[in-house]
Amino acid sequence: MKSFKGHIVDVVRREIFDGELVVDGEQITEVKRCELGDGKWPYFLPGFIDSHIHIESSMVVPSRFARIAVTHGTIGVIADPHEIGNVMGIEGIDFMIRSGNEAQFNFCFGAPSCVPAVGGEIETSGAVISADDIEQLMQRDDIGFLGEMMNYPGVLSGDKEVLRKIEAARRNGKPVDGHAPGLKGEQRSQYAAAGITTDHECSTLEEGRACIKAGMKVIIREGSAAKDYQLLSPLIAESPDMVMLCTDDCHPDDFVRGHINSIVKRALADGYQLWDVLQVACVNAQRHYHKNWGLLQKGDPATFICTDCLTPHFRVERTVIRGKEAFNYNANLPRDLFERDTLTADAEFPNKFVAAPITEKDIFMDIKSGDTVHVIYASDGSLLTQHDEIKVSGNPLFDSHYPWTKVQKIVVYNRYQPGAKPVVGLVRGFGIREGALAGSVAHDCHNIVAIGSNDEYLVRAINRVIEMKGGQVVVGADEMLDIPLPIAGLMAPLSGHEVAFRTLLLHDMVKRIGCPMKSPFITMAFMCLPVIPDIKITDRHLMDTKQMSIIK
Repeated sequence: MKSFKGHIVDVVRREIFDGELVVDGEQITEVKRCELGDGKWPYFLPGFIDSHIHIESSMVVPSRFARIAVTHGTIGVIADPHEIGNVMGIEGIDFMIRSGNEAQFNFCFGAPSCVPAVGGEIETSGAVISADDIEQLMQRDDIGFLGEMMNYPGVLSGDKEVLRKIEAARRNGKPVDGHAPGLKGEQRSQYAAAGITTDHECSTLEEGRACIKAGMKVIIREGSAAKDYQLLSPLIAESPDMVMLCTDDCHPDDFVRGHINSIVKRALADGYQLWDVLQVACVNAQRHYHKNWGLLQKGDPATFICTDCLTPHFRVERTVIRGKEAFNYNANLPRDLFERDTLTADAEFPNKFVAAPITEKDIFMDIKSGDTVHVIYASDGSLLTQHDEIKVSGNPLFDSHYPWTKVQKIVVYNRYQPGAKPVVGLVRGFGIREGALAGSVAHDCHNIVAIGSNDEYLVRAINRVIEMKGGQVVVGADEMLDIPLPIAGLMAPLSGHEVAFRTLLLHDMVKRIGCPMKSPFITMAFMCLPVIPDIKITDRHLMDTKQMSIIK
């Protein structure tokens, strides 16, 4: 039996009182009101929940993700293993669940609905998860929802395979997550009517309100590359019961600094009411995904956090999950709370990687005066791109239409099929002066992607990724830095802080070769995702993603 005394923050009754939590094993057996003596007493409140995340983007396995998450007061995540699903299929999903089971943490894993995101003649993935597979996955107790339905054109057109997946989730009483950037009006209503219950892709207040009007919950995203809080935050006050918070894709160097707690602090600083903020950060995800992870009520799981205050400057001091302390600001806790069978240096990591090294000849672009070229225009902090269509008087890498360094080559190379040829395009916004960056994190099929100022640097960077069987690389005039990602080409068998440190070194070097972006690798990774407008490049084609047509 354990006792925790302090200020109890009851989010159900929306009141704060002095009291005592009595914990027996994994359960809160009593919530008593009592007088506290003099002194500074902590505040106890339900923990924070990330309502939509791809753990793979943290570049660590779930058990090691949890070790960092609890330090920020996160007690659970709604995790879509979409990234490893595209590489390894159901085998990858099972790996994530096994790793998550090692940790003293709450994971709700979903079944990825779009593996591959588009597929067919548009891109190549390492696996396919069919409607038959989804039927089986939805019957499993360790699968809690159907992951983001990116194929909204398929929903709107009544694609039988797509609708079978949605129906399988609904038949088994499991929510269906959405992904429909820019969808409004009748199409938004039709999308919602198909049974889709959330969307994390709203990027304007108008879009968010339309989503809520259609009956869907808006998940406000504040990730490493996509940041929507600023525009969508009024929804916290307008519709607190219809809003959740997420990071979606959170890079390791951002993750070690903060998680959902950072969004909560920002919302409090912006003047949103405490109860509304806690509703969207702690409560709504549990109710929407049918989880009982604890809301500080008698009979609830003994899962909660302890903070020093409730101002925008609060500090998480302790995290308790199912009666066990998972984080204590003033103490080191046993590692076996998170890593019971751990990954060893000689482990057989799950992966798919058969790409062969390339030469400069493989990425040559034959551009002549008078040709029309298509340039992807990328922006820091956004997954959306603009489409520049230019008639050139020479090679756009040197053409006077843009100053030198404004346009670079972008290469996408299939890593799953032997004998594949790289696809080469043009991109601006990265500002690389002399060097290249490359990686095997390339949403969502995770082929190799690289951007560089010349062919020599590009080839060196791509071939290093191949040599490592996955990873991230920066090449400069006289230096190369990398981080191997041997687990599906997405994750490292390292701690979160070690991965964060290595990625910071990579980002420092990215700046030295001229790229000013805050999250260059995530932004580069999304240059390959053909379900986000306006123009993207896959291992097969340059794509007009508004019209879903191939650019010749």
